[in-house]
Amino acid sequence: MSKKIGILGGTFDPPHFGHLLIASEVLAELQLSEIWFMPNQIPPHKQNEHFTDSKHRLNMLKLALDDHQQFKIESIELEREGPSFTYDTLCLLREQYPTYSFYFIIGADMIEYLPKWHRVDEVIGLATFVGVKRQGYKTNTKYPVTEVEIPQFDVSSTMLRNRLKAKKNTAYLLPKDVKRYIEENHLYGT
Repeated sequence: MSKKIGILGGTFDPPHFGHLLIASEVLAELQLSEIWFMPNQIPPHKQNEHFTDSKHRLNMLKLALDDHQQFKIESIELEREGPSFTYDTLCLLREQYPTYSFYFIIGADMIEYLPKWHRVDEVIGLATFVGVKRQGYKTNTKYPVTEVEIPQFDVSSTMLRNRLKAKKNTAYLLPKDVKRYIEENHLYGT
């Protein structure tokens, strides 16, 4: 059976309503079957940063996606050692699901970064790039990117980690179950 699958990669450290909004908008706009949230092991462009243990990131993602039938978790990148390259991941997914079409969702910040991607010319043959527009970033590129306009919702995992650490307000920025999990596991200095 053929399916149209959107892939949203990220560290999800922690997952928040911005991630869910992007997934929901792309799902509807491109009439996809599902969105697969794909937590990264170590993104090649963030190798010097510190990340929360992948077990916690996976648990938080499960809680965030709990009541969304068309949202799934694909943990293929967590099962591999070392940096996660999109090319390798897409080759594995195409092997496992030969009849599926993949739509790889990237933020506007990543569109500018595409020329530096590992084997980008081969990646564009494996999936359709879906660019999510973001203020302050240009979306012009020589690569084929399907653009999807998303309502502005300026939240990031970095901002949330900082707010949680400083014991500031995070209401309406991340799901309640995720916040409860963060507090119960004393993540981000809570």
